[in-house]
Amino acid sequence: MKKLSAIAFVSTWLVLEMPALAQSRPLGNVQRGQVLYAQQCTACHAVDVNKVGPLHRGVLGRRAGSLAGYTYSEELADAKIVWTLKTLDAWLADPEELIPGQRMGFAVKSRKERADLVAYLATLK
Repeated sequence: MKKLSAIAFVSTWLVLEMPALAQSRPLGNVQRGQVLYAQQCTACHAVDVNKVGPLHRGVLGRRAGSLAGYTYSEELADAKIVWTLKTLDAWLADPEELIPGQRMGFAVKSRKERADLVAYLATLK
C-alpha cells in the first residue's frame, strides 16, 4: 500500500508542479539571448529606459501594458496578459496573434532564438 501511495504522490506532484517548474526555468541560453537582444531588440527597446518600445527590466511577471511612464496602444493597455515564459514566447512568435491591434511590427520566427531571448529577459529583474 505504501508503494501505491508513493506512486500516487509522485504522479500528483508531476501533474501539479511540472507546469509551474517549466514556467520558472527558461529553456534557452542566456548568453545567446543577450547577443540576440543586442542584435534584434535594441533598435526599439532597452533594458533600463523606454525607447520606441518599453524598457525590459522586470518584464517577467509584469502585466502587459502596465509599465508606468510608457504610453501603450489601447489594445496592449487593455490586455489581461501577464508576461510569463510562455506568454513572452507567444508574443515574440506573433505579437499580432497574441494581442490584435498592438503596435509591435517584429516577430522572432525561430523557436530556439525565442527561447534564448526569453531566457535573457528572465534575468532582467
